[in-house]
Amino acid sequence: ETATPMTLRIYNTLTKEKELFEPLSPGKVGIYLCGPTVYKPSHIGHAVGPIIFDVIKRYLTHKGYAVTLAINITDVEDKLIAEAAAQGRPMDELAREVEAGYMASMDALGIRNVDHFPHATEYIAEIIALVTRLVDAGAAYEVDGDVYFDHTRARDYGKLSGRQVDEARTGTRDLLGSSRHPADFVVWKASKAGEPAWDSPWGKGRPGWHIECSAMSMALLGETFDIHGGGLDLLFPHHENEIAQSETATGKPFARIWMHNGLTRIKTKAASGEWKDEKMSKSLGNIRELNDVLETYPGETIRAFVLSTHYRRPLEFNDEQLLNAAKSLETFYRLFERIARATGQDVYADGKPIEQDDSQASGQEGEDFVKDVLGHRQRFYEAMDDDFNTAGAIAALHGGAGAINRFMDAAEIDAGGSDEAKALAAAAGLSLVGTGRLLGLFEAPVQVD
Repeated sequence: ETATPMTLRIYNTLTKEKELFEPLSPGKVGIYLCGPTVYKPSHIGHAVGPIIFDVIKRYLTHKGYAVTLAINITDVEDKLIAEAAAQGRPMDELAREVEAGYMASMDALGIRNVDHFPHATEYIAEIIALVTRLVDAGAAYEVDGDVYFDHTRARDYGKLSGRQVDEARTGTRDLLGSSRHPADFVVWKASKAGEPAWDSPWGKGRPGWHIECSAMSMALLGETFDIHGGGLDLLFPHHENEIAQSETATGKPFARIWMHNGLTRIKTKAASGEWKDEKMSKSLGNIRELNDVLETYPGETIRAFVLSTHYRRPLEFNDEQLLNAAKSLETFYRLFERIARATGQDVYADGKPIEQDDSQASGQEGEDFVKDVLGHRQRFYEAMDDDFNTAGAIAALHGGAGAINRFMDAAEIDAGGSDEAKALAAAAGLSLVGTGRLLGLFEAPVQVD
């Protein structure tokens, strides 16, 4: 029971179109996702990318690919240094504490398929080597211990975001230093007294934000790899700058496909009493911390909520949507309990899912039912093959659940029913659970009141 390979289309931000997915190396896929800067507790928006890419890895693995997924941890960066100073704590102590909370949340959300969580501080040698390549190529220059990338050396700077250079004045996360042009961005920063510092050819300093991701992704996945993901807010300047410095250093394409998830939005009451719909962000102070949400809702509910919106659309965060996701899951939990009661089959356990040949021995009703169930499974694959349309995939799961409930009613399975009908209902339940697990759902039994 597998989806057919070579039918998957992915929307590529770089080309602005859906492309038929073909990995660089047959049978292998490398994916890098920008993870959190660990300076404040994670909010619900930080769960979105990892949930989506966990599902993408599950689905590609199901298609037969060997997938390597890396999500980085930015553990040296201006905001983190400032927050640690404000709290009067060492930077690494704060970073480890925030990261521990993030990892606990990842586990609660069922995100257990990540191969690497690289930390910027573990890749200082690779970062210095990459900056050195740029300096040696004349694509980066040093001013008083700071090293800047010369944006004019990138062949087509702006190709990801479509921004022209005069719009690129927000090219760094820090105040303009002594760069030659506002669009030039820092790749290595001289450290001030008391700040974290590493020895480098340009004196004691630390990496710029953009160069960290280039060095880590290329170290783990190669100079050209398949998919680079992140939130839409990272498209410019972060991802644009990653492309510029990586491709200038290597002379090769960096990531083939760029995937961007929509931002999490939340309604906030303004002083005037009006409700505003705005991006959830630490800087706006309107965040719902991830561990708070996980205290109220199970991880599976949060996962279903995130997946009920297509990943490229904005995600409207509110309790009503989370309660809808919980209700949606309850439909399945009740069905699985019904199947267990009526047929003795635990659908969470191993067993033989429904297949085409199950329709042979079971008469017209059975034949129609098998066709119905397999049709919904096919619709699930078609939705996922269409740029990972998880909302469509969940709708297909509901279609399958409805078909099983109707068949059980018609065959009067709760009151006894034939052994053939019971076997079919059980096999269909196993199939539904197996398909749902491609979204990371139905991993373990849930009791419904």
